[in-house]
Amino acid sequence: MDLERFRQFCLAKPGVTEERPFGPDVLVFKVAGKMFALAPLEYFASVNLKCDPDRAVELRAQYPGITPGYLPEARSDAGVEARCNARHRDPASDSCAPRR
Repeated sequence: MDLERFRQFCLAKPGVTEERPFGPDVLVFKVAGKMFALAPLEYFASVNLKCDPDRAVELRAQYPGITPGYLPEARSDAGVEARCNARHRDPASDSCAPRR
């Protein structure tokens, strides 16, 4: 996924706003004033998403493309690779495969 596709996906959700509170290099998406996603503009390799802390731990264990977020001490953040590493791609579904 590229940055523009991710941006359009986020903005298509009801009530979403796009802001740049951390400066011109990071897009932040909010609903009702609460951040749910952020993405760097310069190099779009991953996005940072808000997630239930326990679910984030489960997802990190299951999927190699999900890592601690931008601020690792923020347990509710999950970093998600924007593109799958070829090593983790499932050729049958053309998506990132879970760890086995």
